[in-house]
Amino acid sequence: MPIPAASSPQRGQPTIVSIAERAGVSIASVSRVLNGLGARRDTVERVERAAAELGYVPNAVARSLKDGRTRQLTFAMPDIGNPVYVAMVRAIQTVAKAAGYRLLLHSTDAVVDDELAVLRSLGDRTSDGLIICPIRITDAHIQALSDAAGPVVVIGSLPEDVPVDSVRADSVAGAALAVRHLYETGRRRIAFVNGPSDTVPGRNRDEGYRAALAGCGLPHDPALVVHTDFGIDSGAEATAQLLPHSPDAVFCANDQLALGAARALHARGLRIPEDVAVAGMDDSMLAQAGWPPLTSVDLGSTERGRQAAELLLKRLDAKGPDPTRTPLSMTAPPRLVVRASTGRAAHDA
Repeated sequence: MPIPAASSPQRGQPTIVSIAERAGVSIASVSRVLNGLGARRDTVERVERAAAELGYVPNAVARSLKDGRTRQLTFAMPDIGNPVYVAMVRAIQTVAKAAGYRLLLHSTDAVVDDELAVLRSLGDRTSDGLIICPIRITDAHIQALSDAAGPVVVIGSLPEDVPVDSVRADSVAGAALAVRHLYETGRRRIAFVNGPSDTVPGRNRDEGYRAALAGCGLPHDPALVVHTDFGIDSGAEATAQLLPHSPDAVFCANDQLALGAARALHARGLRIPEDVAVAGMDDSMLAQAGWPPLTSVDLGSTERGRQAAELLLKRLDAKGPDPTRTPLSMTAPPRLVVRASTGRAAHDA
């Protein structure tokens, strides 16, 4: 990657002129070495030594002006503290760093106006591309995605006619995997602690829950379903609301909710899994943090992050973004990871 000299340096800052004087070579030779354009080995060594001695730092602003690239990518997520997004960050950064990009992080708190502002900020050229993970898709999102000034990859589900690359989880199938597993362990009153019903994951996981109940021949009982937000405390509060209805299993829409459910059950002296089984989704690092370890559905957080980063880099190839290329959509298949929290019911043991 060409590395131009610092532009308009302040007095005392090293320049290619001072490097050339220290190395005893021409300014042109310094420019060639710093831009990686090739030079004699002894010239390269002299220039690099002089640059190091003088404390020369390439000017990123000048480099950006020269090639139109910041060499930075942005990842905008709803909750920077959620282990799911931590896993995505690690995967995205691995891919970005290998390609010579820095990764900027932004937590939107799932606020629509904040997500729209991040999309519009691509026009400011603070980064070359954006990976965004909205849990709600509004008409305003669709318009902003269509009008984005740079390449965007969405981690999440999009309507088919939105011209943006995306990587999604199959939450419908994932939720069904968990419910069928609970049924197979002898549970018949399977409660559901879900996130907000107006979110994409909330709707999809509810669809999977209902479909699996029907497939197992179980009725859908509204008294066994609570919608809340996706946090641990909310999971505990929601589970406390469910206990008067005697569930023998609690399926939760993510691992944070499931840890909250386990906390509520422990507080009331109920055994997991003998009295009530607990299952979550995401198979995040939290799944093995509680006791007993949590059965959870792996939705491929790491894989989705990696795929999103690779899709974004394809849009940022040597020739620049190609807005005419057909948008790509990828899906990470779910996988049930069975642990001790869903052993067989006491009456079936």
